[in-house]
Amino acid sequence: METANTKKKILQAIGELPDKIEIEDAMEKLYFLYKIEKGIKQADSGEKIDHQTVKERFQKWRE
Repeated sequence: METANTKKKILQAIGELPDKIEIEDAMEKLYFLYKIEKGIKQADSGEKIDHQTVKERFQKWRE
């Protein structure tokens, strides 16, 4: 991601936060947005798991 674009996204996310917010909450929001963007990039590059495989893995985890 371009640095200027990243800065714009960070500033936009901060601007959308309520006036009364703790630093931890702001950091959590930024990290959440980072994880979403990372996941989208992974999916776009083919690094994804189909729905059926996820269901099977989840079922094994529950056992």
